[in-house]
Amino acid sequence: MGSMVSFTSSRVAEVVQEDRQPLGADQVRIHTLFSGISAGTELTAYRGSNPYLNKRWDEDRRLFVDGSTSFEYPVNGWGYEEVGEVVEIGSDVTRVKVGDRIWGTWGHRSETIQTEARAADRILSPTVDPRIGIFSQIGAIALNVILDADIHVGETVVVFGLGVPGQIVAQLARLNGAHVIGVDGIAARRELALELGIHEVLDPSDGEVAERVRAKTGGRGADVCLEVTGNYHAMHEAIRTVAYSSRVCVAGFMQGEGTGLRLGEEFHHNRVAVIASQISGVAPALQHRWNEYRLASTAMRLAEEGKLKLADLISHELPVAEAGFAFTMLDTKPQEALQVVLTFEEN
Repeated sequence: MGSMVSFTSSRVAEVVQEDRQPLGADQVRIHTLFSGISAGTELTAYRGSNPYLNKRWDEDRRLFVDGSTSFEYPVNGWGYEEVGEVVEIGSDVTRVKVGDRIWGTWGHRSETIQTEARAADRILSPTVDPRIGIFSQIGAIALNVILDADIHVGETVVVFGLGVPGQIVAQLARLNGAHVIGVDGIAARRELALELGIHEVLDPSDGEVAERVRAKTGGRGADVCLEVTGNYHAMHEAIRTVAYSSRVCVAGFMQGEGTGLRLGEEFHHNRVAVIASQISGVAPALQHRWNEYRLASTAMRLAEEGKLKLADLISHELPVAEAGFAFTMLDTKPQEALQVVLTFEEN
């Protein structure tokens, strides 16, 4: 038997047993080493605020509709930040060997079975910290924000939110040639961002961000704002902060009604473009060249080369048996943690 994290009801995470599956000739069995918890999207399922728990997503029409739901509790094996080690290979497998470390997405479970083709494309260098493998999907999400933002060398970019995705977005924006300003109310996150190479940080409690950014840019405002908090008030301040006829990219998973947005103010008068950045697709102009795999593999390559500092974002490592505590901490005391990682012992 394997183990898996299940959200059995709202704000209840339990470790349950899962049957082991037989291995096919062209498949590999991967034992999970580390599984990271997303403090954004994942917590929406944990808390019960995710729209899939309250409405049904109509894939054909791409609309949420009332009357039923896409899924319900228990929500099993949620999660998308995994890395593991190959422990068994099928009889026809030649491109993957036992001991290879594989990055990917398979949820908080002790093992997964993948096809040889999929695993072979996701082998992590044996010379790097294997924990960086948990950042493949969140790294793809962050890189997608940068592509959507269309940042140019020398531009001023303001990142709202210095949680895990915001920290990665900030590093990527700097690699893209921008002068990067990070905004977060948690001092430890601002300090870490500075250590990881961001140019400036602002505490929103010290005064209006828009006014301070304009003072730094000769009255112009930011060339691009990147909203990675999932908070409507932060999104509104990002709209205020960006320059005339400029762009705000929103990657935060907003929940509920848009309380705090006043769209008749700067949004309207400054002709602000608000772009949703979401991992289901890339910017239309790039679709012939970029896809989710290229985003994820690029993030992993940058991390392997030391250009992205990802392991520094890990604040807690806990055995999977303590998953309930981990989710409670992220839900109720987010200021005490950044990237929380669950570890799995071999059965």
